[in-house]
Amino acid sequence: MNLRIITASIACLFAVACKQMEKQRTAELLPEQKDTVIKKQPVPERPRLTYRFMKKKEWQTLKDSFEGARHLDLLIAINRTDSVHIRRLDSILVPSDFSLPRTAYLPFPEEAAFLKGVHKILLFSLRTQTFAAYENGRLVLTGQTNTGRKTKPTPEHLYFANWKARKTTSTIDDEWVLQWNFNVHNTWGIGFHEYALPGYPASHSCMRLQERDARFLYGWAEQWILKNNQQIAAGTPVIAFGQYPFGQARPWFQLAEDPAALTISPDSLKSHLASWLPEVLKKQQQRDSIVWSSSQAKL
Repeated sequence: MNLRIITASIACLFAVACKQMEKQRTAELLPEQKDTVIKKQPVPERPRLTYRFMKKKEWQTLKDSFEGARHLDLLIAINRTDSVHIRRLDSILVPSDFSLPRTAYLPFPEEAAFLKGVHKILLFSLRTQTFAAYENGRLVLTGQTNTGRKTKPTPEHLYFANWKARKTTSTIDDEWVLQWNFNVHNTWGIGFHEYALPGYPASHSCMRLQERDARFLYGWAEQWILKNNQQIAAGTPVIAFGQYPFGQARPWFQLAEDPAALTISPDSLKSHLASWLPEVLKKQQQRDSIVWSSSQAKL
């Protein structure tokens, strides 16, 4: 007999035997086991995240249950405020689910592939009053901010981190003590730092942050490099983009109707940053060259 025919016959007999063994194994199972094998149980989907307004009376009644809990951290992020000012709001947005990661309640994407070539970048969305810090396209920190008020709005601009001070006094008003301050524009006097977050743009052009976030960014962002008091390399790029709708309802109020109203997709973010990215990469290359040359000189 032809070898090819013999081989095919053996393969056919093997397949038939396997099917018979499988039928016998299934027949020996208990009824509840058969259902598990034959009918795969669907994985339940997580309920869609939604938001609702909680009026002050209800909020004042329940606020103690949020004290010191992770819930409070999420509530102040969602309402763009801090733990002091949230108690003064007439109503607040409350999510249907408190179990998700903090990033699920804020608009920036966790990954931005187009930023993989950028070592570090700090972004401020003026419209959504949130910030995001990325390392090579990966989100490392995000949170709420309060930027410049209507009479002194934070300009949309590409900035670079300059110098920093653990504690300093504002050049605008000597009563303003700025903690964890990082200057990003010497001439305009703009920076990011810890300060009160009332829940809306209220600063004199600076980007206000919670103490925890300001402290992290103070250590995370890189300062400029000076030589003979002259800048030879820029610090971490900082971009403020979008426009806050002064005179209208706060944008995050839209979440009660549409939980995805403020979502910033990677494509949308790329569109916002496209015009500034060439300069960001150019400054990064210059800095890398200087840092490399300095390290070689020390060898």
